[in-house]
Amino acid sequence: MRHRHLPTVALALGVVVLLDVLRVWLPSIITIFGQAAETPAELLGAFALGWFVLALAAPVLVRRLGARPVRLVAAGLLAATRLALTAAPGGRVQLWLACAGLLAGLVWLAATAATVVRPVPGLAFGLAGAAVGHALLGTQDLVWRGGALGWTASVLLVLAFLAASVATEGWSAGSVHGSPDRPAADPHGGPTGARAWLLAGPALLVAGQLALAPAVWNASYSYGYGTSDFPGLALSPDGSASAIPAFAVGLFLAAALTRPPAWLGRVVWPAVLLAGAVLFATDRPGWLGWAYLLAAVGLGGCLARTDTGPTHGVVTDSAADRATGRRDTGAARRGWAAVGGMLLFAVACVAYYAAYDLGYPNGWVPVGAAGLIAVSAATGPAQAAPLLTGYARRLTALGLAGLAGVAGVLHRPEHPAAPPDPRPAAVRLVAYNIRMGFGLDGRLDLDALARAVDGSRPDVVLLSEVDRGWLLNGGHDTLALLAGRLRLPYVFAPAADPVWGDAVLSRYPVRAGRTRPLAAHGAPTGAQALGVTLDLGGRELAVVATHLQPPPGQDPVAQAREVAAFATRYAAGRPLVLGGDLNTEPADPAFTEFTRAGLVDALVAARPLRTSPADDPRTQIDHVLVSPGLTASGATAPRSTASDHLPVAVTLSLP
Repeated sequence: MRHRHLPTVALALGVVVLLDVLRVWLPSIITIFGQAAETPAELLGAFALGWFVLALAAPVLVRRLGARPVRLVAAGLLAATRLALTAAPGGRVQLWLACAGLLAGLVWLAATAATVVRPVPGLAFGLAGAAVGHALLGTQDLVWRGGALGWTASVLLVLAFLAASVATEGWSAGSVHGSPDRPAADPHGGPTGARAWLLAGPALLVAGQLALAPAVWNASYSYGYGTSDFPGLALSPDGSASAIPAFAVGLFLAAALTRPPAWLGRVVWPAVLLAGAVLFATDRPGWLGWAYLLAAVGLGGCLARTDTGPTHGVVTDSAADRATGRRDTGAARRGWAAVGGMLLFAVACVAYYAAYDLGYPNGWVPVGAAGLIAVSAATGPAQAAPLLTGYARRLTALGLAGLAGVAGVLHRPEHPAAPPDPRPAAVRLVAYNIRMGFGLDGRLDLDALARAVDGSRPDVVLLSEVDRGWLLNGGHDTLALLAGRLRLPYVFAPAADPVWGDAVLSRYPVRAGRTRPLAAHGAPTGAQALGVTLDLGGRELAVVATHLQPPPGQDPVAQAREVAAFATRYAAGRPLVLGGDLNTEPADPAFTEFTRAGLVDALVAARPLRTSPADDPRTQIDHVLVSPGLTASGATAPRSTASDHLPVAVTLSLP
């Protein structure tokens, strides 16, 4: 490896480590500090943004102490907290470790920006490498994986980052590139590299939310298995995995590391990026795959337009420069730009996901972030020659794209372990609000979640709060990860947006399905009713899964009435079971809407059967109701802290 590539390698590895920390910090803010929506959204947002505002002091620290010592110390702290998060027991320890790691990462970013003039190759390889790693792990973060394999990979990643950081310092300390008196400058008057550093935060948002999010592709790919019998639903794919994610990573890197013609970079790439963001903002499941691809290639092309500066891409301050007090005049501005860009990332994240608590349109957030990147690309100066040329660029890009393809093959959907009874006399059913896969300790523990479900030996599982790629929760496809562990195919229905909703997993064949969006009635989070028809050896069972969202301080009476009407129409006289997190108790008016529709409480014999909160159950808000022809027995709520709810399980004897 040539010495001039060391800053690119160090930056790329640092981005991967920082993203690992962010994927813990973001859900920790919600599940630990936010306490599952018990903390006011305004206070939660202020706490989250406070860390990024605090990081605005980083450029001042760099200016006073110098970029080299600040960068090395911050890199060491970032690496240490990254490893500590794997060992953390969750809870407040995890929250504060993640906050410390985030702050160290932001300081490291500001110190790196002080000397790296051309960050685009490092950012591009870091974003692509993180996406490929996430895909190889089936969208489960490395930080959540213990055991010998998980720890070995984590330690190797951190050591590689530290080694590259130290090697970069050793090389740059003896090299002086550029004159302090005449630093390379942006023709528009700004410092060289500041434009690209400012876009690092918005690019991270677009990449993590859409363009380089393997979980989003998983969701969009499963929507492709829908038919006229499954309108608007995502089904568990039963074929070989798609190679589209590999193409997306490869196209992103090819666009980001190639100097495009002016017309392509100024017009086509910005238009393509905006088109992908707009398709994503429409919340149309069928357009999700196109949004993913367009955003990937458009983001890479737009980043290439900001890749300006000297060929070597590094500006250093020598001992002579420090003695005379002269420094690269763009260093501070690049530091401010890097931290400011990450503040934009935080504001956009809070603005987008707070909409599901406060109830306002949020599609403008990804479009706005993409628009900022697009405008910067369209108005930017002409680029310098590519920093990575020839085989260095091509082989690395092809290698990462190939790994993404391998990831698809490794994580094909699982099929049932054994064929079900062709004509069962009874069906065991579990209904569970899984809180996006996060337990009460704030850790993502899919194995604990699978044990909580599988302990009841279910034939059918109804899941609420299923996340298939929210960046706020770390960007995991929780449904595919859990379905793989349970070895049950799934049907997914979108509620809040195409990657958050409800699901039905079944050991028996699903013959038809339908979803109905529910009116909000003042509730900020979207809700739906999912109906599927199961084939039980020539007999059919209608199953409806839902998660009612009550308006603030009210009972979800109107939604309950909608769901009851939908369920009885969908069943059309067939045996019917309806379940999920209904956010109402047996004596409340909303619950009465179901009994008024002729449904029977399948858990009545075991009442009181409190299900929330999981560590001290006080409310009975998770329910199973059936048509009069079904006989319920063996109702339980197994104790587990794998979610903030307990699962409810019941055996249903068929007529």
